[in-house]
Amino acid sequence: MALQFTTSYIEDSLAVFRYYKKLAERAMEQVTDEQLFEVLDCEANSIAIIVKHMAGNMRSRWTDFLTTDGEKPNRNRDSEFADPSATRAALLAEWEDGWSRLFGAIEPLTDADLGRKVTIRGEAHSVMQAINRQLAHYPHHVGQIVLLAKHFACEHWQSLSVPRNKSAEFNRKVAAREASQR
Repeated sequence: MALQFTTSYIEDSLAVFRYYKKLAERAMEQVTDEQLFEVLDCEANSIAIIVKHMAGNMRSRWTDFLTTDGEKPNRNRDSEFADPSATRAALLAEWEDGWSRLFGAIEPLTDADLGRKVTIRGEAHSVMQAINRQLAHYPHHVGQIVLLAKHFACEHWQSLSVPRNKSAEFNRKVAAREASQR
């Protein structure tokens, strides 16, 4: 993630959300359609289930974010862990819908909104606390997606960050890029 210096919590939060969205997408691109639905064991979730859960959470949390409880009465969280969309395209449409709601809710905010009160499951949160809650939740699941994708892609895996045993090479490239920008 190319860090942009900012003192705006909103700008930084949006950048972090975008980073993790892209990380999951880059991981999912590396697996077959079938692998999106594979599970490691009877207690594990597939990538598709994790995506469905994240999308359901986003739909609930970010729809009418400032004016309604973040746990919508029509959300059935338990159903998010069964019967995911049957195709990659349908799954990614749910994914995009969830992220669209998140960005649509946060982008209009300013740092002056951070102290406003919102509720999640009837519990009061500041806007900042509500954003932090999801900044902890979504990267957790993105990590699961990356782990599963890496497992399934195996020797075909393309690193999403610094490739194994390539730290020195990576650091040289970063230093060269920084020198050229001076």
